[in-house]
Amino acid sequence: MKVTIKQVDGLTMVGKAGSNVWVTMDGPKKLGGSEAAVRPLELFLIGLGGCTGMDVISILTKKRAPLDGLDIHIEGDRAGEHPKVFTEIRIKYVFYGTGLKPKHVEEAISLSQDKYCSASAMLKKTCEVKHEYEIVED
Repeated sequence: MKVTIKQVDGLTMVGKAGSNVWVTMDGPKKLGGSEAAVRPLELFLIGLGGCTGMDVISILTKKRAPLDGLDIHIEGDRAGEHPKVFTEIRIKYVFYGTGLKPKHVEEAISLSQDKYCSASAMLKKTCEVKHEYEIVED
């Protein structure tokens, strides 16, 4: 996998990878940014959510689970000193659908977290990654 990052102005940067889609990143004004885009570590957590979310949706689809939607909420705590690495990440999956079985949801999350999600696997080597879920009946 290769990516290209280009400076636009100040801390505003764009990056793209093999998908050939540009993503904009920016920083706070106090550091020279214009606060016009997502911060790089926010993008990191968004990537984590996308990685595990796609796994979970795919697994539940294969199980023919009646999934109508999925929201994922992620919070990350960072160290107080540089480098301000993540020290703990909490993932909450909110499933929408009628008749979703907790067993299927738990299996899908477990497979994602323990086998398929590369982002989670990398993060678990450096910080604690916790998860929980909720099922909302339509």
